[in-house]
Amino acid sequence: MKVSELMNSSVVTVAQNESVALAARLLARGNVGSLPVRGPNGELRGVVTDRDIVLRCVAADASPEKTSVGEIMTRSVVTVSPGDDIARASRLMGAAQVRRLPVTENGKLVGILSLGDMARVDVCDAEARRALTGISANIRDR
Repeated sequence: MKVSELMNSSVVTVAQNESVALAARLLARGNVGSLPVRGPNGELRGVVTDRDIVLRCVAADASPEKTSVGEIMTRSVVTVSPGDDIARASRLMGAAQVRRLPVTENGKLVGILSLGDMARVDVCDAEARRALTGISANIRDR
């Protein structure tokens, strides 16, 4: 099965020059933990997460209204292409310990593939389990 068959192509994004406050509102409105960050030509520049906002802005005593998303976003982002196999996406999710992968084509964002998308399809149950195992690898019982 290909990524294009499961990805969500309706993706809310935020521009890198927008405020962290706007990004936080978009995260809350969409009930998600991360947003792809686009550059001026629509290219994927990074991802901003609720964790980025808390640690790199709020905890650093920076103003969410005056700080741009580009200042706090995560720049190193693992991506897949629409033609990639779900098994490859699963391995990437596990290795990068992420639950969502931006889907790009020629540097442009065309969708998002989430662990939840994979878990909803019977064919992908094993791949979703494999990704979740990789994502959870560093979690220990306390």
